[in-house]
Amino acid sequence: MTRRAIVTSFLGLFFCCLVPFPSASADLPPRVIVERWQESLIQIMKGASSLGVKGRYERLMPDIERTFHLPTMVRIAASSHWADINSSQRDQLVAAFMRMSVSILATLLDSYDGETFRFKGEKPGPKGTMIVDTELVRTSKSTISFAYILRNYEGRWLVLDVVIDNGISEISVRRSEYKRILETEGVDGLIAALNGKADQLIASVDVKGAAPKN
Repeated sequence: MTRRAIVTSFLGLFFCCLVPFPSASADLPPRVIVERWQESLIQIMKGASSLGVKGRYERLMPDIERTFHLPTMVRIAASSHWADINSSQRDQLVAAFMRMSVSILATLLDSYDGETFRFKGEKPGPKGTMIVDTELVRTSKSTISFAYILRNYEGRWLVLDVVIDNGISEISVRRSEYKRILETEGVDGLIAALNGKADQLIASVDVKGAAPKN
């Protein structure tokens, strides 16, 4: 995988589970949540060929739900527009956001080149969050850093953002992208755009690997 593909793939989202997750993560600390997620990513890369795009999509879907707090991520990305969106539209937007995110990962996690993850540290973040610092080590010994930001939701630690190489957070990038669409096409336009992107990603790879429709 190229550096660009790796960075895009591991943007929180974005998000296989050949290593089983427990049915509930209430007792798991932030570090374990992140390490299980990253081990799953490595495993799906190792089995990418046999799984195919559809298999990778189906493996990713439930584990993103168990690892990331998607409603919070979408609310932050939608910014002030969130208050004007009704409950039905919010559900559709979260579903479209997830579908697009899973499609990105399913198409990009297509090979394994000896990458490994390394835990670097854990520290308290602002507003009750915890930050888990890790890095991806490639066979060339080059590294890419990932800072996972987690918050406790009713006893469960879940990821709400990821920062790559000490740069701009994933949610900040999405907020900038979505602002223009929300202002010009509204929430229905954004929902359509996200679902359209998911369809395009899957269709561009292989018809037999098409993602299941919502």
